[in-house]
Amino acid sequence: MSVAVAHHTRSSSALALAEGARQAAYRGTDLVVIHVVESLDQDIAEANKAGISDAVEAALKATSLPDLRCDVRLVAGGSEISQVSEALLGAVKELEPELLVIGARRRSPMGKAFLGSVAQNIILDADVPVLVVKSPR
Repeated sequence: MSVAVAHHTRSSSALALAEGARQAAYRGTDLVVIHVVESLDQDIAEANKAGISDAVEAALKATSLPDLRCDVRLVAGGSEISQVSEALLGAVKELEPELLVIGARRRSPMGKAFLGSVAQNIILDADVPVLVVKSPR
């Protein structure tokens, strides 16, 4: 089993990475970081350039857990909320982690009413426990 973290290039993802690392260490298991890209064919090089692996490594060092085993998984999704949600849920179903850690950001009341969110979709539809890490104000 493992602990999975849904990763994005926002500050809430850094918090989720840190908490995911702590949870994996506490449970004595590996950490799997899931990052959704629009297309694996075009975006693998860009994703690496964006420093996903570097961000993960930095987050692990910041938690004093640099020796934690970690795997970064890129999954093809899209840019729409529903596409990202489906891609993450598919990866979670395949990996079967014991816990999924996600970051959440604050949204305006208008955004909440009309747009929905990846975090909301994951919380409602995931088949595993979900830990939500919210950035402070």
